[in-house]
Amino acid sequence: MTIQVGDKIPEGMFTTMGAEGPTGISTAEIFDGKKVVLFAVPGAFTPTCSAAHLPGFVVHVDDIKAKGVDTVACMSVNDVFVMDAWGKGSNAEHIVMLADGNATFTEALGLVLDGTGFGMGTRSQRFAMVVDDGVVTLLNVDAGALEASSAEAILAAL
Repeated sequence: MTIQVGDKIPEGMFTTMGAEGPTGISTAEIFDGKKVVLFAVPGAFTPTCSAAHLPGFVVHVDDIKAKGVDTVACMSVNDVFVMDAWGKGSNAEHIVMLADGNATFTEALGLVLDGTGFGMGTRSQRFAMVVDDGVVTLLNVDAGALEASSAEAILAAL
């Protein structure tokens, strides 16, 4: 079942790159007591994700935070090393890069994309959500092209 507005974020773990290397971070650490914009991409370094989705949030992260958002986070079903390299290469130092390497959290959200036809395996659908103290208050899932989950669309909704 797909997560809906009003639902609590499921418990889960991500991996981020810390000063000492890969480190786990829980959904509680990310979402509890905070207003968070979480956006997900089908894959780091893929064309739309690298040319438009992540760059839009890099450009607008300060504007989004000025609307009362504590954290802007990007999630992908990639390993932590790929997410770290992609974030560094995209000047995304103000965005938390979350690796959902085994798609465990993506599956818990019900937002899985079957990328096997493209040789990509299980991935995340392209989406963006606003989560306020662990509760989803906005969920925009793109059916095809990058539209509803863009930084501009989320900024306008805030």
